[in-house]
Amino acid sequence: MTRLLSSILAATEAPHFAVIHREHEPTLDVLVGDVVDVRLLADIPLDGAEVLALVPFRQVRERGFDAHDDGAPVRCLIVRERESVPLADAIDLLPRHPVVVGDLDVDVSDADYAATVRRVIDEEIGRGEGANFVIRREFSGTTDAAPAAAVLGWLRALLEHESGAYWTFALHTPGLAAAGATPERHVSSIGGTVSMNPISGTFRHDEHDEHDEHRAEADRLLAFLHDVKEREELVMVVDEELKMMSAVCPDGGRIRGPFLKRMSRLTHTEYHLEGRSELDPREVLRRTMFAPTVTGSPLGNACAVIARHETTPRGYYAGVLARCTPRTGGYDLDAPILIRTAYLEAGGRVRVPVGATLVRHSDPVGEVAETSAKAAGVLTALGALPRRTTAPVHHLGARPSAPGDDRVGAHGAGDDHDDAGRIRALLDSRNEHLAPFWRTPQAERPSRGVEALVIDANDDFTTMLAHQLRHLGVAARVVPWHEAPLEASEDLVVFGPGPGDPRNAADPRIARLRELMTARLASGRPLLAVCLSHQVLADLAGLPIAPLPVPRQGVQLEVEVFGRSAAIAFYNTFSAIAPSGSTTPALGLEVAADAATGVVHALRGAGVASVQGHLESVTSPDGLATLERLVGGLLADETLNLGDMTVASARG
Repeated sequence: MTRLLSSILAATEAPHFAVIHREHEPTLDVLVGDVVDVRLLADIPLDGAEVLALVPFRQVRERGFDAHDDGAPVRCLIVRERESVPLADAIDLLPRHPVVVGDLDVDVSDADYAATVRRVIDEEIGRGEGANFVIRREFSGTTDAAPAAAVLGWLRALLEHESGAYWTFALHTPGLAAAGATPERHVSSIGGTVSMNPISGTFRHDEHDEHDEHRAEADRLLAFLHDVKEREELVMVVDEELKMMSAVCPDGGRIRGPFLKRMSRLTHTEYHLEGRSELDPREVLRRTMFAPTVTGSPLGNACAVIARHETTPRGYYAGVLARCTPRTGGYDLDAPILIRTAYLEAGGRVRVPVGATLVRHSDPVGEVAETSAKAAGVLTALGALPRRTTAPVHHLGARPSAPGDDRVGAHGAGDDHDDAGRIRALLDSRNEHLAPFWRTPQAERPSRGVEALVIDANDDFTTMLAHQLRHLGVAARVVPWHEAPLEASEDLVVFGPGPGDPRNAADPRIARLRELMTARLASGRPLLAVCLSHQVLADLAGLPIAPLPVPRQGVQLEVEVFGRSAAIAFYNTFSAIAPSGSTTPALGLEVAADAATGVVHALRGAGVASVQGHLESVTSPDGLATLERLVGGLLADETLNLGDMTVASARG
């Protein structure tokens, strides 16, 4: 049935519409309706009709984060008519037109973007502001084509020539039309099952993939999978999205993967996260604004870094296109990230924003090339770039596991079995270094009758810490640092991680952490400090704090924590320094440190413990056991059990 699509194509004045093809589906959906602009996510009108909401990046201000404000609304298409059209029939109907975009330009030159990459590494990551940040640049052009015809023509080109997209879509609303092929689901909530799909790490295909070049292409892909920068980039965004899953799902989130996701010019690595939640879809959206793959981590600081280094608002780039579909008892949600998308504004201006994830290992020239490659697929569909004359390689390592499935994981079979086996082994080997806790069910244990207050120092890792504490039978609640009481009544106070320089007493957050920690120490009641808070405690204990020669952002290290070796993730630029086994000048805390460098890993004393690493991270395979041991040592009359291992409580 093509009545609705045909009427859109024939209309002199096009209605407000969206045309959507979801990955693996044999049909595409045509939605026609009325447009309503609202201010807040909670205002999205879920009153029984299907709604497609275009959510701008500025909406992150709802969470108190920084963003250049262009006033872009949450634009809602209230659907009053819909139809599903077989994909092949739809492609035949959609317009095929010549080049319509000219005057191609970019707002930030290659040289200037490379300079920004260096500046972010030195001034932001190098000063402890975070682990990774996404900075955008924007390709633009002009067209005199009618918006509806333009985006439907671009949609046809994307459907015919792009691959691996989670959603391929076109939409037409007052003053704004768009077409895109986004590879990444941000979040979905279907029947109470919440899923997220972090994608990071980018392999650029050769421009000429002739058959006799297959060996070189396969070798480059294997080298990409070995690359430390690409591996760390992916695991850092998995950590960031697990923070969101822990805030949305009472049972946290479990990870599946990693997989390869292939598109026309790029291959990405990805994980899938899954959990259960009964939250309203609008609240799911609010708690997960926005993906670390388009912002960075920790999220709050990432937004501030974006505001410092991007001079213009993002519009809808890095927001989401949220489809809310009514079901018995509520609504289902499916929300891809708005990337790999072209926006056509009133007056004929066309914009294609793209970004790259910058980490401590980033090569500025490589990040420039990555942004160009990400834009190329969309720009080619727009006719702004010539189409490649040879098809990209889509068979490196594995045959798709289902019709139309471009992901490759542990169960693929390949045209080249040696390549397939090595790729599978490399992908599977990544999980050997991850925490089993986040790959298995995480039901809470029976209550131990112990309460914990977890203080958020501007890093949502605290949601994961609280989730692990609940798993251990400790009732935990999270409060922001500026709302934490000076005298907490809970049995345990956990001072969480955060960005920044612990020596900066002028920072209100650092000053408040010092004040709260001093009061808790004076009370003699148990406290645990993590990462930044560990450094604040070390400073209060009289230890010198210094920047590390090289920031440790997303690095897994095997360290000694009071007599036991533990593989733990580190996200720190600063460290306390002291000889291992020594006692701090103030507070009399025992020091666990690297024997060669004196970099302090942990501190402990009567009712006090701290650790530099992130025990809650997906990259901390020994994190939960270490957390149990430290908490057990703080709570003298408690015994916490982990599987068949019992850690008896004992101070010190």
